Amino acid sequence: MRDFRKLEIWKNGIKIVKHVYELSDKLPSAEKFGLRSQITRAVVSIPSNIVEGCSRNSEIEFKRYLEIAIGSLFEVETQLIIAKELEFIEPNELQFIFNLIEKEAKMINSLINKIKVAKG
Repeated sequence: MRDFRKLEIWKNGIKIVKHVYELSDKLPSAEKFGLRSQITRAVVSIPSNIVEGCSRNSEIEFKRYLEIAIGSLFEVETQLIIAKELEFIEPNELQFIFNLIEKEAKMINSLINKIKVAKG
């Protein structure tokens, strides 16, 4: 079992959760059960799937949970773009979080590729 607390992808995932929650507070109250609910569930899924993968004994299962985490990451990015397009969030408020998302995607993909290479 891996110690997820030492993984930079988990730490960055937690940072993304924090910032997305801050942004989601800016969404209209009418979106409480719509976009806000969807985006907060998706963002929490990122570090949660990394942790769940860490608890697995096989590299194949770990890789699968990393793939789910990256899917959630792109889901969050899309939802933030939707929020921007609906003018719920100012475009300048998104650059920092988009940079974190890009960094997270690169780190997760790198780890997935390392697992693929190790498997042969």
